[in-house]
Amino acid sequence: MSEKEVILTQEGLKKLEEELENLKSVKRREVAERIKIAIGYGDISENSEYEDAKNEQAFIEGRIITLEKMLRNARIINNDEVDTDTVSIGSIVTLKDIEFNDTFEYTIVGTAESDPSQNKISNESPVGKAILGKKKGAVVDVNVPAGIIQYEIIDIKK
Repeated sequence: MSEKEVILTQEGLKKLEEELENLKSVKRREVAERIKIAIGYGDISENSEYEDAKNEQAFIEGRIITLEKMLRNARIINNDEVDTDTVSIGSIVTLKDIEFNDTFEYTIVGTAESDPSQNKISNESPVGKAILGKKKGAVVDVNVPAGIIQYEIIDIKK
């Protein structure tokens, strides 16, 4: 079974590489020191500091494995590949909610980079799926739990 391709922008690649480096060089050392100190407290069978440090160590190692797998299966979207005629991953899209006349700007990214608080939405999200491949001026229907929202694509940028 092949592993799922992870689509990243250059910025997303850099962030994941920095996180991986931090986990390997800083966090591993910090948690190893916490374990060493906790062992110094004596009996580890009833030592909450030791248990907590071991749980953090397991989380860090799991995250390192996840990041390494993501980077191994990464497909990088270069800014040159981003087309301003149609919405694609890497596009910065201005949408207008037709019903409420509100305007939003989103960057379309792969799921690994998705961060709605930064206006970065996944290509697999309801809005992302609905607008991918569409052109400026297109009106799209987005199925959400509350019903259907209609957006007009106002602008597409790199």
